[in-house]
Amino acid sequence: MSAPTAPADLVILGGGSGGYAAALRAAELGLSVVLIERDKVGGTCLHRGCIPTKALLHSGEIADSAREGEQFGVKTSLAGIDMDGVNAYKDSVISKLYKGLQGLIKSRKITYVEGEGRLVSPTAVQVNGETYEGRHVLLATGSYARSLPGIEVDGTRVITSDHALNLDRVPSSAIILGGGVIGCEFASAWKSFGVDVTIVEGLPHLVPLEDESSSKLLERAFRRRKIDFSLGSLVSSVQTTADGVKVSLQNGKEFEAELVLVAVGRGPVSQGLGYEEAGVAMDRGYVLVDEYMQTNVPTISAVGDLVPTLQLAHVGFGEGILVAERLAGLPAVPIDYAGVPRITYSDPEVASVGLTEAQAKEKYGEVEVLTYDLGGNGRSQILKTSGAVKLIRQKDGPVIGVHMVGSRVGELIAEAQLIYNWEALPDEVAQLIHPHPTQSEALGEAHLALAGKPLHAHS
Repeated sequence: MSAPTAPADLVILGGGSGGYAAALRAAELGLSVVLIERDKVGGTCLHRGCIPTKALLHSGEIADSAREGEQFGVKTSLAGIDMDGVNAYKDSVISKLYKGLQGLIKSRKITYVEGEGRLVSPTAVQVNGETYEGRHVLLATGSYARSLPGIEVDGTRVITSDHALNLDRVPSSAIILGGGVIGCEFASAWKSFGVDVTIVEGLPHLVPLEDESSSKLLERAFRRRKIDFSLGSLVSSVQTTADGVKVSLQNGKEFEAELVLVAVGRGPVSQGLGYEEAGVAMDRGYVLVDEYMQTNVPTISAVGDLVPTLQLAHVGFGEGILVAERLAGLPAVPIDYAGVPRITYSDPEVASVGLTEAQAKEKYGEVEVLTYDLGGNGRSQILKTSGAVKLIRQKDGPVIGVHMVGSRVGELIAEAQLIYNWEALPDEVAQLIHPHPTQSEALGEAHLALAGKPLHAHS
């Protein structure tokens, strides 16, 4: 084994969203950085998560547009889904972004090391027989697709999202275990491809972390799209059959399909990487951190899916930047996780920021709630989408929750983020004139109504 290299300011284990964001920002601030990644820089988000799933969903949207052209006065028909073509399109998007990211890493003069790294001391990571010392170490090893006890993932009949993103065919039918973000996105994309889809969710609603009203609107839309779902009962067994897979629930229901997608969430990648031996405090595989992403070991921080915060790529970016700026001596501001936008990219989309109605009532007691139906929004009618914008405000105070359901509402949540994070009053937002005809008007109209001066809404 060779002698340790000269210490870097920051050694990062994991090149996904959190790790590479920290690397780019730290290098920008003049710190010397070593970035270690066992697979490809970009991690789950770029290669097996956000980017490929949204590409699949866009292909599904094109398929639906072709299928439904007649209702817009355009004579179109869907000849079929070419999965080789879909995958080529998806992979071309990933490839372009991957090359761009590699170029960024190189241009910032970051030492990039490809290989399986392991923490060997509070200030050192070993990879490929080399030891990289750092004044500080950042753990950013991400997450993996979880399964359920007793369910064996074989990659053919019983698959995870990793396998689902590389299917070379359109299955005739699929059962999706888990009605959260991942499950609903795959259900939406596959239904657009013509798959007979059933979602099984143990909790009482789809996207159970969202406001209940959003869940109900999504459920209504999925019923219209003939996406089946079973809520409120857990899986008792999954068995392969001659034709596919049979799923039995604890309530006695049974479902059969060509394949089963296990979409029950993601767990932290932390086992066997030397974290506990270095004295890092852990809980169920997650690395525990304070509001500045600092572990109990002074020289070690952790970010992204490895820590028990929201498992979102943009949260990883924010956490990585926070660590880099803290280590560079800049004032670090803790992240308000309620103020981070959350989107499910199904059709329709679900987007939110701030507190749900239940959380707001628990925190503040009395709150004011207003729901603006997209039926009053011209652009939404042009797009033939339905849904709503729901606002929650503290009694006589700022808006503390924005919840939207409808086609493309994910593009509206950035403005909602500003409203929440800048603690805007409905009257203040109502003074801003939104462009017509856009879906952004729905957010403006909702605030007009909450301010007591509704325009295209019933008072």
